[in-house]
This record gives sequence, C-alpha cells and structure tokens, in this order.
Amino acid sequence: MTAAHNVIELIGNTPIIELPQIDTGPCRLFVKLENQNPGGSIKDRIGLSMIEAAERDGRLKPGGTIVEATAGNTGLGLALVASQKGYRLIIVIPDKMSQEKIFNLKAMGAEILLTRSDVGKGHPDYYQDKAAAIVKDTPGAIYINQFENPANPLAHETGTGPEIWAQMGHDVDAMVCGVGSGGTITGLSRFFEKVNPDTEMVLADPKGSILADYIDTGELKTEVGSWLVEGIGEDFIPPICDLSRVKRAITVDDAESFQTAREVLEKTGILAGTSSGTLIAAAIRYCREQTEPKRVVTFVCDSGNKYLSKAFNDYWMFDQGLLKRKTYGDLRDLISRPFEEGGTVTARPSDTLMTVYSRMKLNDVSQLPVMEDDQIVGIVHESDILLSVYEDQEKFGEPASIAMSKGLETVDASANIQELMPIFDHGHVAIVKNGDRFSGLITRIDLLNYLRRSAA
Repeated sequence: MTAAHNVIELIGNTPIIELPQIDTGPCRLFVKLENQNPGGSIKDRIGLSMIEAAERDGRLKPGGTIVEATAGNTGLGLALVASQKGYRLIIVIPDKMSQEKIFNLKAMGAEILLTRSDVGKGHPDYYQDKAAAIVKDTPGAIYINQFENPANPLAHETGTGPEIWAQMGHDVDAMVCGVGSGGTITGLSRFFEKVNPDTEMVLADPKGSILADYIDTGELKTEVGSWLVEGIGEDFIPPICDLSRVKRAITVDDAESFQTAREVLEKTGILAGTSSGTLIAAAIRYCREQTEPKRVVTFVCDSGNKYLSKAFNDYWMFDQGLLKRKTYGDLRDLISRPFEEGGTVTARPSDTLMTVYSRMKLNDVSQLPVMEDDQIVGIVHESDILLSVYEDQEKFGEPASIAMSKGLETVDASANIQELMPIFDHGHVAIVKNGDRFSGLITRIDLLNYLRRSAA
C-alpha cells in the first residue's frame, strides 16, 4: 500500500462485515461500514461527487461559496472536501440535529445557520427554502442542493454499488436503504438494475415519514409525523429520488431504531448512528420474514460517536420515552436521575465551590444536592456560587457548606403531583424523599418531560 496525499483520496472502498451475532432468521445480514469514510459517513461520497461536478461544469469557481441544507452528514462530507479545496461553506441545519454534528461542522470551518425543524417545505424557515434564499443574497454562491443534484445518485451508481457487488462476490438478494435525499437508493437501484435486476430494493423509513406509505399505497400523505432519527425520512419525495424499483417498505419507530443501534454496539462492537439503527432494524425484520436463505446488505451510514449525548445517553433516552425504567406509581417516576441508581450528581459539604461549579458545567445542571452519609443536608444553586464569589473570586476555594441552602423544599414520594407547583413558583427544585431516604430532584423540565411522555 502507498500513502495517500490527501484525505479526499480515502473516500470510498469501505469494508463490509457480516453480523452473525444477531438473529436474522434464515438469512445472512451484511453491513457496509460507511462510518469508515474519513468524514465518518456515507455522505462523504456525495460531498466529493457534487463538488467535483460543480467544478467541471464551471458553476463553482476557485474560492467560491457553497451553500447546502442538510441534516448534518452531507454537511460534514461537504466540509471535508470544501476545506481541502479552499471553498467557503454555509450550512443550514434543522434545530433537532445533535450537538456533536454541529460542533464537528464548526471545527471543520463551516458556517452554521440553525433553523426550525417544525415547519414544512414552502415555509421561509424550512431548511431547504432558507438555503435557497441565502444563495440569492450571497454573490458567487452556489446551492449544491443534494435533493436535486444528479451527482448525488451518480456517486452510488458508479461507486457504492460496484463496491458492494464486488465485495459480496456478485451475490446480493436484497439491499435495505433509507431515504434522506434519495441518492443512495436511487443510485443503487440503477446499478442493480444493470447487474442483477432480481436484487430486491427495500426501503427502511422512520415512523412519521411519508415514504413507506407511498410505497405501500402509491399515494402521498398530506399529514406528516415527527421522528427523532436524524438524516432519513421525508415529508416529500425529493426530485432525485427514484423509488420505481422499491416494492417493499418497512416502517421503524424511534424506539426500535435507537434500541437497535445500542444492541448492535453491545453485540458486534460497531458504534452505529441512529439512521443505521433504522436500517439495521428494518433489515433484521426483512430477514426474519423470509422462508428461504437470502444475502441481505444494508449500511452503517455513520458513526454513533455523533449521538453519544442522545442514543447512548440513558437519561436522554428516558426523557424521550425511548428507554423503560422501573416505575413506582409516585413522584419517583418523574426523577430523571435517581439517586438510588447513581444518577444524581452530588457534592459533599467539604467540596470546594470550584469543584461544585465544575460538576455543574460537566453535567449541564444548575444545582447540586449536598450529601453527607447518604442524607441530603443542603443544595447549591449556581446563583449561590455566583453570590459567594462575585466580589471575592478566592472563595472558589471555600467549602460548599458556606453557600448551600439548608432550607430544603422536600416532598414525600407519595405526594400529589400538584404539590410540586408551589415549589416551582418559588423558583426552587423539588427534593423527593421516600420516607427518610433521598430519592432525587425534580425540576420544571422533569415535570414537562413526564407530562409529554404521558400525553404520547
């Protein structure tokens, strides 16, 4: 092997691995590890393909500006290529995307504009409409537009497809794909139509998206749901998306997608993202439905390291109702980080205010209970620290006991939920005890999460 001269040269030629650790019925399931691309996702392929196509046709000039609307990974692929080729990149991204993706994009030099994820196509704040408006107002900018760019499916027809075909020894019975822009499923459909028309194209779609229903009925729903999985699922059929060879669609809800991503990591050691969870869950279901052996291929579209704060965070999963926890039928069910499970971040009276402050920052909380011998003796709020150190920063070295509040707003776990409201009205958090044992804290957001889960 020879050394590459640029990270762009490492895009593609990703490995395929079989997943015998997972029950797939009579079938064999293989995943192509697109997380092994240098930018960490399958979208590196189209980032390179679309930029090079724009260079060839003269739309993109040296030092020019690229604008794109993306759920994150296309932006990362574009950022990887743009940074190496010297282009300015503006990314418009829906506000439901993970912080890891946003931080990654910024670190690669992209300019980020967050916009609403609760509006549809045609609204000025819809991410694609917003991107098109930016191009009009930015001299020399081009809208790369993965949803209409023919270089998107071409990257898979001429790259991803031939790689899979060769790696699988020219033996593929079914391909399971998702649709974000539609480039992957379109390009692979075209490739397999040429080399093996019998290869079945299967759509994996998040619950709430309109695409699976379109495959099943031939009609477009006007009512669109919502989903937490990032990067796949749509409220319209993208212009480049050709679903004519797709005869089977499998709908996967968020809970199954996230749980599958976690199961894949536990059983195979592969850290896959949330859309990969959807694809693999659909592929497993397809495999188990079969009555004869088949060789089925799907993707690890990107790495789960972009979703550590979500899919692999038990507390976030519980808050979203995606992870089940023991229930008690009392106020303990509202506590997001139970003390008995080791979830509550605490301090000791002797810990310095700097230590307490650091723990707050690290765990993204604004107050810590102060514990002594498993008994709560006080609580420190960020405002308590501020008042203590504002005029004398050396007090960061003083113990938490000088700043903690000892007048605690406690409620018994058996209390009525209405008893929380006066505590919140006073700007406090509720300290829940089960008898004389500390159970944890309930904040306003904990109550909101509980009410939302109850309404679901």
